[in-house]
Amino acid sequence: MATKIVMEALSPTMEEGRLVEWKKNEGDKVVVGDVLAEVETDKAVMELVARAAGTLLKRAVPPGTTVPVSALVGWIGTPGEALDGGAPAVPAAAHASGTGPGGAAASAAAPTVSAPAPVQAGRVKASPLARKMAADKGLDLSRVAGSGPDGRVVKRDVEAAPMGGTRTKSGPPFADVPLTMIRKTIAKRLAQSIGPIPTFYLTSEIDMERAADLREQLKAVHGDQGKISFNDLVVRAVGLALAEHTQCNAWWQGDSIRYWNEVHIGIAVAVEGGLIAPVIRNADQKSLFEIGTEARALAAKARERKLKPEEYTGSTFSISNLGMYDIEHFTAVINPPEAGILAIGSIAQVPAVVNGAVVPRKRMRVTMSCDHRVIDGATGAEYLKTLKLLLENPAALL
Repeated sequence: MATKIVMEALSPTMEEGRLVEWKKNEGDKVVVGDVLAEVETDKAVMELVARAAGTLLKRAVPPGTTVPVSALVGWIGTPGEALDGGAPAVPAAAHASGTGPGGAAASAAAPTVSAPAPVQAGRVKASPLARKMAADKGLDLSRVAGSGPDGRVVKRDVEAAPMGGTRTKSGPPFADVPLTMIRKTIAKRLAQSIGPIPTFYLTSEIDMERAADLREQLKAVHGDQGKISFNDLVVRAVGLALAEHTQCNAWWQGDSIRYWNEVHIGIAVAVEGGLIAPVIRNADQKSLFEIGTEARALAAKARERKLKPEEYTGSTFSISNLGMYDIEHFTAVINPPEAGILAIGSIAQVPAVVNGAVVPRKRMRVTMSCDHRVIDGATGAEYLKTLKLLLENPAALL
């Protein structure tokens, strides 16, 4: 009897997956562990592998289709073997071109799934974000050269496209872009956070003059190997402060509060179509250079959608930094079950009173979002006081 291929839960929070591309054609021989398809989860693009050996008899869903976890996507078996319900498998020769149909008629047992999103300009491959940007600009995607995988048009291609590729006024007035898996997850998590969590906010302004001096000194002594970012300094300081204030390093568990003795910091990274927070584990025990190296590597993997589940789960506290976008102040949404998140604004030179004189100083505003079920006002304030002390005296971070 043919073996079913089902959509597997490829991440801890995955509820459905979008089949991006089949890597095997109907009629191909497969062995256990062979990559059958690429699947977009709520966090990354991962591989769906064969759990049985034989021949790929039928691909039940076409690329671009979103199906729930455990839903049927195909069969592996012996050529000519009947599938569920008695329907015979289509001979391999019928799909020698490798462009076999999605197989809605392959079996009565095939799940009801959402249809793949229609594409602009014929069969142009493009990311959902690129489609939206192109629609907003009135840009004809068929005239844009794609630099993504397999010639896929991505955000940077649309940004660089000349206006000569614009559509005429007769084009559609708008474009409905289906949600990506990551955007669906963001929407769901926000609904879980904003509604049920009683959140309050604490803002502090931190003098970053000494931190800026420290960065220059490290670069002067160690060259490029000593190059660290302000974000690296913040991660290090956040980790040390959490180790001291464990009341803020906690999860709300419904009927209990879990106070963590380990400090794992999630760092929000903007990716195409959304954001994801890779985790720096045991951040309080790592040096500035270790944090910087690890943060850059994880951010690169996040943007390439190559993070493994263990690299973006299990954070005990999170950081969101919009300083590089010249945002002075904002509030971030708590990532449940965590009890807090720190929003980091830009570092700006402003007039400040120092020893009775007004002088220019580099200042940074940070805002902590706190789950009041776990963190009280005074508790959060004490944490920010320690964080401020560490960043204003950065030698303690070395």
